[in-house]
Amino acid sequence: MTSVSMPCSDVSVATIGIRLLRVLAWGVCLLLAGPVMAHKGSDAYLQLKLDGAASTLRVDLALRDLDAVLDIDADANGQLTWGEVRAAYPAIERYLAARVLVDGCQWQSATTALERRADGVYAALTWSGGCAVDAALPTIRYSALREIDPTHRAIAKIERPGSEAVVQVLDPTKVLPLAAKVAASAPTAASGASVDAAGSASAGVAASESVAVVAAAPPESHASAGFVKEGTRHILGGYDHVLFLLALLLPAVMRRTTTGWQPVERLAQAIMPVAVIVTAFTIAHSVTLTLAGLKLVSLSSSFIEPAIAVTIVLAAIDNLTPIFRGRRAIVTFLFGLIHGFGFAGVLGELNLPTAQFAWALFQFNLGIELGQLCIVAVAVTALFAFRRQSWYPLVVIRGGSAVAIVIGSLWFVDRTANLAILPF
Repeated sequence: MTSVSMPCSDVSVATIGIRLLRVLAWGVCLLLAGPVMAHKGSDAYLQLKLDGAASTLRVDLALRDLDAVLDIDADANGQLTWGEVRAAYPAIERYLAARVLVDGCQWQSATTALERRADGVYAALTWSGGCAVDAALPTIRYSALREIDPTHRAIAKIERPGSEAVVQVLDPTKVLPLAAKVAASAPTAASGASVDAAGSASAGVAASESVAVVAAAPPESHASAGFVKEGTRHILGGYDHVLFLLALLLPAVMRRTTTGWQPVERLAQAIMPVAVIVTAFTIAHSVTLTLAGLKLVSLSSSFIEPAIAVTIVLAAIDNLTPIFRGRRAIVTFLFGLIHGFGFAGVLGELNLPTAQFAWALFQFNLGIELGQLCIVAVAVTALFAFRRQSWYPLVVIRGGSAVAIVIGSLWFVDRTANLAILPF
């Protein structure tokens, strides 16, 4: 019997290919089953108006986020009814009263409402009462959703008579030392909730629940880093945006010829087309981000979210068969216009003065681009390292594109039919 041996190089290549397939399979499983958030990062909106005894605090938090911590959907059918929300309002008020604290303020009453925003319906609670107003801004101690979503942020707009509004990004994961926490007698909301020295909430919130106490960033810090970080968080946490970029990048280190795919010789040959595509995407989403943020153009999330899923599917299909016919940069620009609306929710809700809005928009967009550059740099470097492997066209381009098509299609169904196929 004659034995046939494979060269060591072929064995190693085959082994690498198998391992890559396994990693790809595990990645798909994680995407299908992982508890990740929707493409739009989870945000809350706070509006604090300081005017002595006539001060108010409004907190807007998405019903989908509140349902995750309070189980508002009583019949677990995936649909929130007005009756379910109305029954949950006392629990919502207790929850927010224990997790949104403002030093020097004592709230006397609260009103409730529902607010429809671009990304869904929000519970809007407004407390009124008195606040001690001095030269320094009060510390906002915010800890909502810290238990379930470390990426959650709150955007706080603080207004005082005769002063320009100040915007701060609040991170619930940044917990103050124990000594800095509020004493048991500290006032909170009309429900009477208070926080003891150990950080436990009373008046309807279980004593065993740990309440993180978070200070708002100093006023000057939001101008230098807050919205840059927020923009970076939105692109890195925007799984559909990331998948769209990856679908565009899969063939970046190869050239499509009449006989198939051929690897590029130098990294520079891959960087140039990538730069064109990324620039087109950047310009496009910057345009619509600005227009939507200024509320000059508005499109419903019921259209934008499925449309983003379609862009992923089409970009992946173009990797398998050239439907764009060499006009990839133009198509990317058009798709980028759609993706820009997906970023616009944060700034558009703040109603900032023009100068402040322009500065916040610049920072937010800068953060998006920094995050995007990180994704592109890592992806292109990894793809370039494997471009000469014989399995690259089959495994990476065809296999990766097939995965993108499947996920994009499931997202489309999920976002149009309101079915819980994927938790995105």
